[in-house]
Amino acid sequence: MLSMLKYLKPYSFGIMAVVVLTLGATMLELYLPTLMADVVDIGIVNQDIPYIFKKGGWMIVCAIVAIVLAIAVTYFASKVALGFGKDVRRKLFVHVENFSLEEYEKLGPASLITRTTNDIKQVQDVINMMLRMMTRAPLMLVGGIILAVSRDATLSLIFLVALPVLCLLIFLISRKAIPLFGQLQKRTDRLNLLLREGLIGTRVVRAFNRVDFEKKRFNEANEAYRDTGIMVNKIMAYVFPFMLIVMNFTNIAIVWFGAIRIDQNAMQVGNLMAFLHYSMMILMSLIMLSMAMIMVPRAQASAKRINEVLRTLPTIKEAERPKQTQQQEGLVEFKDVTFRYTGAEKPAVERLSFIARPGETTAIIGSTGAGKTTLLQLIPRFYEVSDGAISVDGVNVRDWELRELRRRIAYVPQKASLFSGTVAENIRLGKEDATDEEIEAAIEKAQALDFIKGKEKGIYSMIEQAGGNLSGGQKQRLSIARALVKQAEIYLFDDSFSALDYKTDASLRKVLKQTMDHSTMIIVAQRVNSVIDADRIIVLNEGKVAGMGTHQELLKENTIYQEIVASQQTEEESA
Repeated sequence: MLSMLKYLKPYSFGIMAVVVLTLGATMLELYLPTLMADVVDIGIVNQDIPYIFKKGGWMIVCAIVAIVLAIAVTYFASKVALGFGKDVRRKLFVHVENFSLEEYEKLGPASLITRTTNDIKQVQDVINMMLRMMTRAPLMLVGGIILAVSRDATLSLIFLVALPVLCLLIFLISRKAIPLFGQLQKRTDRLNLLLREGLIGTRVVRAFNRVDFEKKRFNEANEAYRDTGIMVNKIMAYVFPFMLIVMNFTNIAIVWFGAIRIDQNAMQVGNLMAFLHYSMMILMSLIMLSMAMIMVPRAQASAKRINEVLRTLPTIKEAERPKQTQQQEGLVEFKDVTFRYTGAEKPAVERLSFIARPGETTAIIGSTGAGKTTLLQLIPRFYEVSDGAISVDGVNVRDWELRELRRRIAYVPQKASLFSGTVAENIRLGKEDATDEEIEAAIEKAQALDFIKGKEKGIYSMIEQAGGNLSGGQKQRLSIARALVKQAEIYLFDDSFSALDYKTDASLRKVLKQTMDHSTMIIVAQRVNSVIDADRIIVLNEGKVAGMGTHQELLKENTIYQEIVASQQTEEESA
């Protein structure tokens, strides 16, 4: 929790304002019982009406000023807390954006969402409370004790019994509640995970008639969260009853022994009334501190989770001295490249060596799990190679500035990812300053112009989140258009034609060959038809190169390629 306080530095003025204003408001509140005591002991006893009005007027002024100061404290505390939340949320988001896929997969999207929203909100709320209560409560506690003792030191001995009892209650309740707050955040993670999976995979769930199963999974997580929350609230529910009992018994003791001292002429009635008010302030300040002490552990658990993300360093780091090259051809070379996923028994790809040249199409084909997607993701450094080297235009990808390396690459992922917004906004992710004409040209090349023109607003038609209002083939074609508008040196297509029919696939490949004749194209595909015209086909088998050559060469010499071709011909004939 303390490590999070460094983000409060920009708000030093606001914090100082809260402290000063709280000090002023607390001093005025502490002064009110003294004025009241004077009204009773001097004004009422001596029947001095002008004195009563004078002191009463001061009491009204002090109360109004204290209220105004309290409002100002709330304003500045809220401003500081919300500013803190904004800064940490931005820092966390920017930090996560720099993660490689390895860290992203390790922490998980559901947990990252919870940490960026719920956890930061917990810390933000506690900072708001600390600024308002943790400054006011100690001042009121110390000031109340001093003024109570100054009124009657003997009667103040009652606090020697009441305060330790309250402190013991706070300790016992905090001890029980603290571990449960950590559990509650984990239950929130689980709930978010299942909710996210259920919403994203709703088509699959319905298609396989697993609605009841998903309901059961969600209910179990929901009930676990509820049970933990109930347990926490049950413990918290003990705070006020026990504290009220202590407070009421303390007040009874003060009135009892105060009456005895008044009877002995050792104390005045006004002093007893002021003493009662100070005792209430002391006990209320302890309650405020107890509430803060109980809330801080929850924020501490959240802060720990936030820091875990911030302390997770990306495995993909910028080169200390990035190398520059004037060559902009798009030459990609793999030299004995091996990559192993964290915790995997064997490498995903092993000892890969090949060259993809500008103006040529290099195709990667192989069975599921052969390492095709992994191979592509190593080129823009989504993952770091375990051994060997990948170079682009003669420079090792480790020595490139990441932004410059990825500027040269246009990547179409296996799963088409679109964002809520217009068609044009999605295409401009590839090139921010692309004109409408460039967007339409890219859409035409991607064979998507027919369905875009069919929409009322054309390229300014709205796309729902994740392309919910488009078919799989339409999403795939827009993803390809987004890459084509970039006009990059290297194009990576990760099984990007799988949702296209044979006619559209053939038309698209023809256009790519005609218009991208100066770029390097690396295509991952499952269908032989998608790679048949490639200048070089690499056959992968269990992460290793099992063959390399043209379609005709592999058809004559490579057994694995022959099996792939035969299986697809059989499927087509059967169809």
